[in-house]
Amino acid sequence: MGCCGRGAPSSGGPIPLASFQASPARAAQHVQPTRQTYVFFEYVGRTGMTVIGGVTGRHYRFDRPSARLAVDPVDKPSLLAVPNLRVTYGP
Repeated sequence: MGCCGRGAPSSGGPIPLASFQASPARAAQHVQPTRQTYVFFEYVGRTGMTVIGGVTGRHYRFDRPSARLAVDPVDKPSLLAVPNLRVTYGP
């Protein structure tokens, strides 16, 4: 029989998967928070409107009532201050 380096003989068989699983508390330490890619806004006015993001300076064109656009999350606070815009979910 061979040795695995820990003083115990190696059986050559499969190693139980449970010996490699991290505890839930340990696994949670390795989860990286994801950055929100977009925030969606809907225009509820009567015509169209262009808004400039307060951080990125990006121009967001809402060309009709009920238009929805994906907005950079860093621009969210400035767009929340604009009348006739509201946060929505999805495109």
